[in-house]
Amino acid sequence: MILAKVKGNLVSTQKNSNLVGQKLLLVHPIDLKDNYIGKNDVVAIDVVDAGVGDTVLLVQEGKAVQQILGHKNAPVHSIVVAVVDSIDVNEKYISKN
Repeated sequence: MILAKVKGNLVSTQKNSNLVGQKLLLVHPIDLKDNYIGKNDVVAIDVVDAGVGDTVLLVQEGKAVQQILGHKNAPVHSIVVAVVDSIDVNEKYISKN
C-alpha cells in the first residue's frame, strides 16, 4: 500500500464497460511528511468516496484489485481502499532516506 494525496477527479465519457459507474481519481504518492514523491500522478478507482485533498491508501497490485472488485474483467492497476484520518509516527523510527 502507498500513501497518496487526491489531486482531482477524472471524468471519462468513454471507458471500458467494466468501469462504468466507477469513480476515478487522480492521486499522487506522498511521504509521511505529506511531500509528493516522484513526478507522476496515478489514475485510481475510488471505492471509499475520497475527495480532493484527502490522504488515502492506494493499492497498486492487480490481484488485490481483482479481489476488491470481485472480478478480473476490469483493466485496473490502482485502487483507493481507505481515507487516512491521521498518521502518528514515532520519529525515532522514521527512515532518514
